[in-house]
Amino acid sequence: MRSRREFIQLASVSAMLLATKPWNSVAAKQSLKTDDLLDFDAKGQVTLLHLTDMHGQLNPVYYRPPSENFGVGKFEGIPPHLVGEAFLEHFGILPNTPLAYAHTMVDYVPLAMEYGKLGGLDHTSTLIKAIRSERGDNKVLLLDGGDTWQGSYTSLKTQGEDMVEVMKALGTEAMVGHWEFTFGQQRLKELIDKLEYPFLGGNVFDTEWDEPVFESTAFFEKGGVSVAVIGQHFPYTPIANPNYMVKGWSFGIRPEVLQKNVDEAKKQGAEIVVLLSHNGFDVDQKLAAMIQGIDVILTGHTHDAIPKGIRIKDTLLLSSGSHGKYLGRVDLKVKNGKVVETSSNLIPVFSDVVAPDKEMTKLIKQIRSPYEKECNRIIGKTDNLLYRRGNFNGSWDDVICDAIMQERDTEISLSPGFRWGTTLLPGQNITVDDIYSQTSMNYPEVYRVEMTGKMIKDLLEDVCDNIFNPDPFFQQGGDMVRVGGLSYTCHPKNKIGNRISNLRMISSDMLLQSNQKYVVGGWGSVNQNVKGPAIYNLLENFISEKKVIKASSKETVKIVGM
Repeated sequence: MRSRREFIQLASVSAMLLATKPWNSVAAKQSLKTDDLLDFDAKGQVTLLHLTDMHGQLNPVYYRPPSENFGVGKFEGIPPHLVGEAFLEHFGILPNTPLAYAHTMVDYVPLAMEYGKLGGLDHTSTLIKAIRSERGDNKVLLLDGGDTWQGSYTSLKTQGEDMVEVMKALGTEAMVGHWEFTFGQQRLKELIDKLEYPFLGGNVFDTEWDEPVFESTAFFEKGGVSVAVIGQHFPYTPIANPNYMVKGWSFGIRPEVLQKNVDEAKKQGAEIVVLLSHNGFDVDQKLAAMIQGIDVILTGHTHDAIPKGIRIKDTLLLSSGSHGKYLGRVDLKVKNGKVVETSSNLIPVFSDVVAPDKEMTKLIKQIRSPYEKECNRIIGKTDNLLYRRGNFNGSWDDVICDAIMQERDTEISLSPGFRWGTTLLPGQNITVDDIYSQTSMNYPEVYRVEMTGKMIKDLLEDVCDNIFNPDPFFQQGGDMVRVGGLSYTCHPKNKIGNRISNLRMISSDMLLQSNQKYVVGGWGSVNQNVKGPAIYNLLENFISEKKVIKASSKETVKIVGM
């Protein structure tokens, strides 16, 4: 693991590099052009392009970066666990610039109004085509980091096929997965059959025969160089999501299998070894320090975005954000069969700057056409900034929790700590599309049960350990479960059993009693045969009744020690 001195040195270099970029100028709104976004220190024979965690978003979006992204242990206070002003200072980014807006929540609303939405795969297509034109098709390799097929109205209605068609049209050459598995094994296999590229994952084994379910590695010839891409599906899929959806399959990080796959790729002549990963940033930082022979890790799952890749030993690690906001790029120079030089960048896809690719726009309109009217149907309006992303409750989470309590008549509500879900600015209409961007999934039932105070505390402790365990190999995905009707204090640095305290009912300010039963509502249960209305229908009913949404301003969580 690198030292803090090395990170400080990286920050100084990044500051010098970014200072020269037009997107780090306060005058960028008037001057920023597509060519500025494409400006890059091209190197060598191979260019890797990376998209990840798009969550079904075909069109440009607002997506507010988190206000909390706490790292623990060795990962405290270093990328990607920097937010706000600390992030800007570390990477030498000026406030009130396009790059500050793309990467932080600082002054988010006024900057969003100034610089507009990001993403949209027709805009991304323009950038990809430009890079292929510049470098030559034979030098460029486009890779998909997973969590692509789920997260929108159209992805739910087409069961992932909308994203498959668009990603094929982009010229994707390999992918890995996570939420893809929540379509169930049969549908997953159907969609894989529709792909024109491999669905890689060497870390998933059949439990009966202990044999790999998917191919681990794909080989590509790019720029006269042999490139091996090794895939890792999300290792905790059967825990974070329903295990009945992946019956008979065993997941895991499996570093020993990964090292074997790397060694085998080298034996077969690979000059560049790329790990296309959905492990999460901190897991991949640990792997980079453990595994020998990986040149680049393109990581996903945790939705982290940093302007340039970081180096851990001999491995460059780049995370390309989420929801289509960015396009990751890594160039590699190979000499005598080894990588000798790299250059990396994360390109913010400013939709007001990058003209959409007409062919891709036509395809997206065609895919969305049967659903467009329903997607655009207005349910209500928001007075507040509605966002989700962060270690603890966001305002969208508060709305969902309030909706569950009202519609299911509960004292307490729980909402999963999903990282996906787009943002609405104050005064915007809330559409069906917006609701499904927060709730689109194949196990949407909203349950209503009784739980004791002890059960609630134990649940919160378990999820908290999942997030803040100092060993990333024990972090099983997501942010903290969101709560409604309940407040508590969280000590992330404490050990399990001692992180959650002072649980109180917000309505009465009374402490939660260990043996007392409370009526609790929630959704996203990993259990089978859960009964209740679908969360997207429940949320629509709630917003329709309210007309205008004002998210709760009550403090739900007090964080100590960070």
